[in-house]
Amino acid sequence: MNNTALTISWICRVVVALILFQTLFFKFTGAEESKYIFTTVMGAEYEAIGRIGSGIVELIAAILLLIPSTASIGAVLALSTITGAIFSHLTKLGIVVKDDGGLLFILAIVVFLLSGVTLLLHRKDLPVVGSYF
Repeated sequence: MNNTALTISWICRVVVALILFQTLFFKFTGAEESKYIFTTVMGAEYEAIGRIGSGIVELIAAILLLIPSTASIGAVLALSTITGAIFSHLTKLGIVVKDDGGLLFILAIVVFLLSGVTLLLHRKDLPVVGSYF
């Protein structure tokens, strides 16, 4: 990977990791917005499991993104998780959640795009299938 691609990779990975880390506080502390989101998407009986479970997955993705040898796996995990979030916004939550002006949706799109760029840059590092790229 040349210096420009490496710089772009680090910028994308750090931005995604920061966004994912930032949302963990709200998920793990049971903030009102997080409870509302997961209750709307999963129902009250599964709210805590969904909220904490997705937080754990996002924590793992953020850590993997910051380790160069696992960046591709972190990108796949972040893309998978954020695809669910975007789908939830488009089907159940709406773009604007609790008067946030669409901020959560915009952050989800940013995570999706930058994780995609990261995966593209690190596609050869993917276990099993990376050698085909």
